[in-house]
Order: sequence, then C-alpha cells, then structure tokens
Amino acid sequence: MGEGAADLRQRKKQNCTETDKMAPDERNKENSNLGRSPKYVLFQRFAKLFFGCVAAVTSGMMYAVYLSTYHERKFWFSSRQELEREITFQGDSAIYYSFYKELLKAPSFERGVYELTHNNKTISLRTLNAVQQMTLYPELIASVLYQASGSEEVIEPMYFYIGIVFGLQGIYMAALFVTSWVMSGTWLAGMLTVAWFIINRTDTTRIDYSIPLRENWALPYFACQVAALTGYLKNNINSSAERFCYLLVSASTYTFMMMWEYSHYLLFVQAVSLFLLDSFALVQTDKVHEVYKIYLFSLFLGYLLQFENPALLVSPLLSLVAALMLSKCLQMNMKKGTFISRMLKIMYFYLVFTLTVTMNFLLKTFIPHKENEHVLNFLEVKFGLNTTKNFTVNWLLCQESLQMPSQDFFLRLTQSSLLPFYVLVLTICLSSVTQVIFRRIRGEPLKEKITFDGQIGERPEIAYHVIHTLLMGSLAMMLEGMKYLWTPHVCMLAAFGVCSPELWMTLFKWLRLKAVHPVLLALILSMAVPSIIGFSLWKEYFPRIMAELSELQELYDSDTVELMMWIKRQAPVAAVFAGSPQLMGVIKLCTGWTVTSLPLYNDYNLLQRNENIYQMYSKRSAEDIYKILTSYKATYLIIEDSICNEVGPVKGCRVKDLLDIANGHVVCDEGDSYAYSKYGRFCHEIKMNYSPYVNYFTRVYWNRSYFVYKINTVISFQS
Repeated sequence: MGEGAADLRQRKKQNCTETDKMAPDERNKENSNLGRSPKYVLFQRFAKLFFGCVAAVTSGMMYAVYLSTYHERKFWFSSRQELEREITFQGDSAIYYSFYKELLKAPSFERGVYELTHNNKTISLRTLNAVQQMTLYPELIASVLYQASGSEEVIEPMYFYIGIVFGLQGIYMAALFVTSWVMSGTWLAGMLTVAWFIINRTDTTRIDYSIPLRENWALPYFACQVAALTGYLKNNINSSAERFCYLLVSASTYTFMMMWEYSHYLLFVQAVSLFLLDSFALVQTDKVHEVYKIYLFSLFLGYLLQFENPALLVSPLLSLVAALMLSKCLQMNMKKGTFISRMLKIMYFYLVFTLTVTMNFLLKTFIPHKENEHVLNFLEVKFGLNTTKNFTVNWLLCQESLQMPSQDFFLRLTQSSLLPFYVLVLTICLSSVTQVIFRRIRGEPLKEKITFDGQIGERPEIAYHVIHTLLMGSLAMMLEGMKYLWTPHVCMLAAFGVCSPELWMTLFKWLRLKAVHPVLLALILSMAVPSIIGFSLWKEYFPRIMAELSELQELYDSDTVELMMWIKRQAPVAAVFAGSPQLMGVIKLCTGWTVTSLPLYNDYNLLQRNENIYQMYSKRSAEDIYKILTSYKATYLIIEDSICNEVGPVKGCRVKDLLDIANGHVVCDEGDSYAYSKYGRFCHEIKMNYSPYVNYFTRVYWNRSYFVYKINTVISFQS
C-alpha cells in the first residue's frame, strides 16, 4: 500500500515536472485548444483544407490557360492550316505526334497498336516496336480518350492532344503548390512557388519549345509522387492520410515509369536520397522500405507491360533497391549509438555500394540488352578521362543540354530573387539536418512528435527534400538539361523556407535572439517576407507576362511548308527520304513517307545511321555517298542549306566540323587546323551539277532552304 502510494506520488511529480518543462507557447496553444469545441476545430481544419485545395486547383488551371494562350499567340495556331500546325512540332516531338495520328487513322485500336509494335513503315529496312522503343504510352492513352469520349465531332485531334499536355502542366503546378503547402503549412508558400515557376519558365520547363516531349507527359506525375511522398514521410500524419499518400505514391510512381524511358534514373536519385535518410535515422525505417517495395512493384509491372523491356531489369534502381532490401537486417541492428554500431554503419555503406555494383554487373551479364556504349564514352570524355574523334560522342558533347549551365542561367535566377532565397533556405535546413545527424550518431532517438522548437531538421520530409535537391543540383551543375528537373524543386523549397515560421525559429535559435520574442518575430517574418517578395515580383514581372500574352509573334516557315507540299503532291508513295534526323521527323509527321533515320538518341543503331546519313555534309566522294544512301534503300536526298553553310557559335561543333574530325579530314596542330581531302564538301559540290554528281543524283526540287535530289538507279560507278 505504501509502495503503491509512493509510486503514484512519483508519477504525479514526474508529470508535473514535464508540464513545468513544457514551453509557454505550447501550454498556451494547448489551453486555447481545450477552450475550443471539437466542432470549431474540425470546421477550422476543413475550411483551411478546402480553400487551400481551391487555391491549388485554381493555380493549376490558370497556368494551363496561360500556356494555351501563349502557344496560340506564339504560333497563330488557330489561323493556320493543319500542315502548318504540324510543322511547329520539331524533331522527336514530330515523331511522337505522328504515331498519335496513325492510331486515330487505324480501323481499330487493337489494329493500331499492332501496327505500332510491328512497325516497318517508318524507318527503311527496319521493323521496330515503336511503343517500347519510343515510349508511346502517352499517345495510346490520348487516342483512347479521344475516341472513347466522343470528341471527334467536338474538337480536332491536335487540339485535344496539346490540351491534355497543357492540362498535365496544370497538375504539375498544383502538385508543386501542394508540396510547398504541406511543408510550410500555409498557402502563401504555394502561391510563391507558382510565381517563381512562371517567372523562371525558361529554366523550369521545355513546354515552350516542344509540347510532346516525354518529360512534359511524365514530370507532372513525378511532382504528384513527390507531393504524396512528402506527406507520407511526415511523423505526425494520421492513418487515413498516410494510407492515401501511400496509394498516391504507388500510382504516380508506376505511371511516371510508364511515361518516360529515363524515369527510372530519376527514381534512382530519389532512392539514394531515401537511403541516406534512412541510414542516418532521419525517418521511420518501415516507411522507407514500403517505398522500396513500390519501386520493385513498379519495375516488375512496367517490365511486363513494356514488352519485357530489359532496360528496367538492368537499371541501377533495381540493383540499388535489391541491395538495400538484402541489407535490411544489418541496417536495423546498427542504430543503437554504440561504437560497434557506428563501425557497422560505415560497413553498411560499403556493403550496399558493393552489392549494388555487383548485382548490376551480374544483371547486365546474364540479361540480353543493348548497352549504350556511346553514353559511357560520352561520360568518359565529359569528365576528361578520355579523348575521342567519334562523331556521335562529340555531337552529344556539343549539345547545349549536355553542357555545363551558363552564367546566364544563374543570373536569371538571381534577378528573380529565387537563387538568393534558395541558398538561404538550403543553408539553414542543411545545417539543421547536419546537427540532427550528429545527434543520431550520438544515439539520440528519432522524435515521434515534432514540436515548434526551432529544429526544422528533425522533420523527415524536410531532410528528404534537402538531400534530394542537393543530388539534383549536383547533376544540374554538370548537365544543363537537368535544370528542368532541379529548378522547379528550387522554386518549391525556397517558397517553403521563407513562408515557414519554423525555419525562422531555427535561425533565431542559432542567433540566440532575446530582444524580441522569437516566436512572434518568426510568425511576422513568415508573412512579411513572402508578401514583400510577391509584391516586388508582381510589380516587375506581371507587365512582362501580360505583354507576352498580348504580343502576336509570327513564326512561319514557308520553305518547310513548300517542301512538305511538294512531297505530298510529287513524290511516289514508295519513296524513301534521306536527310537530317530532325527534318526526317517532320517529313514522317506531315507526309507519312518512309525515312532513313529518326531523331532518337537511345538506340545506338539509329545513332550510327544518323552519322552515316550526315556524311552528305562531309568531304566524301559522290560514289561514297551514293553507296551509303542506297544501302538504306533511299530514293530521295534532301540537302539543308542551314547545315551545309552553318556558322556555329561554338567552333568545332558544327556538323561538318565534327564529320571532318571523325573522317580524319582535319588535323589540329598547336591550335591551327589543316584540312586535307581530295574531294570537296559534298553538299556544295552536288549543287554544281557536274560529273560525277549528276551521274548519281538528279535535282528535282529546291527553294531557299532545301535542295531535293532523286537518287539515280545507275550500275556503273565512274568518277
């Protein structure tokens, strides 16, 4: 009896002590919540959720309308003929839309899919599975929706197609809004994210340049996945919301993987982020392993539905996740704070790395696949480990998207105030996460309930975004094309930071601010700073945006229109055209004729074809070019004056320069170039109409930009 009373008094004393230690702000908040009725609290939460969702949906819809209006003003789209509209799709975008047209023309959907999976009318002498090779699932879905919804009598196929893409961009914007809102707890962060994204549109999206790109279809689903993952990783989430986030992560991960052939590489970066998050005990281990299971399920289902695509089996994502799952038991036994566990942590990193590399090597050894050797060679040359004269590798090195970002990129981000605030937010969050990591190493457990105590790094979703943006930023610093994946994340993270009272509290805790109450000042700054930023952005950039929408731009390529009209009227149905891959994509879309090459860069055989066809701009003999073209059964040759007489901004990156280097027709000695070849440049010589060129080629059409030659069926090769 006495012992029980003593225990009771001791527990009461402990409870009182804990209550005394509770922060005054938490006690005031708790008392105020107790004073409110449950109905009032429920109504307040519902109102906040409802109006936040309305703001997110409205932002997405307005952005989609903005893109549609800008596209109309840029191309005068509604006033053009169908052929003129199709020419606005350039390069690989033209190829994607051409297959969408073929699906709509097919007598049935099943027949259309069969013709795409056994396609022998696009590239001469080659039958390919276009659905797998070019990831045509967006076109399959768009064609089904167009026919099933009865839109044939309401809207033209092209408007329906681009309308879906613009709608997805609206979802993309809404997902970024929600992610920033979930992290900061205020809609203001979402609105600021939207503003920064639109103002920096040149660096956040390529929707202006090419609508049907795979990334324009895929990235909205990835943004939804990141938003759902942000909510799923939170510690104080209820079971219903956690289940909803889990289902959304599952659905969006799989959809993202089906929409883009490079999606598994982006998911690999995300998996590395989660691995680091789990290794430093910054998140609940069970949640991370549930995400790993989602990766495995998506890879398996994607492998089956992508016609047993071996690229998914030999992907680094599968190797990493499999290695992590095998190391799960060791990972659970090393988070006890002892010296041995710290040593095991180092061994764990080594084990995961070794298993990942080993499994990927074994998978590539036993699973038949097409190894992209040109990608490996590109990386070696890119990082200065090797030099090469290979045309394909050097051509890739000259692509703007594969070079380091220019100073103009950072200048644009700085002028819009995005980069300075991103650096500030990232510095504070990274420092806080680093402190938390050191506390975990010392053995402090993960907090189940995060309090408003100025330790923003304790929140798992914040730590995830910090690690993820660092990895993506590192890639963006090496390849400019990666900026379209990184910059939207920059907009979201910077907006979250300046609108988060907790981030300001973390900063004030380090500064040991005592003159003003830190909580009150944090709340004031989290409202004042984004308001000032928003007002300044509105004042400076809103007139520019409205001017873009009101200005009519005339982008009309009359020479290409005339060329397409000539092909449709004069060329025989069995004709096969040879030319630059970008032009071949437009010809395939606008005329439907067979071509010798396509602007696709994930197939080494197609890249080799492109190099061979490009020889028309090299210093090769007429006989050599003739043999190359007839080997691909080409019947017409198209010379582009813009390539033949190209004056490139970067010396040595013109197509003809790269061909001369690859063919050994240029020797560089101490900075000087010496050219030698007994033949002149083919694209120049053929225009002279003298022997032996007239023996092999007959000019049948020309305008200011294009020269079309019929390839003669001669037997003797005489120079």
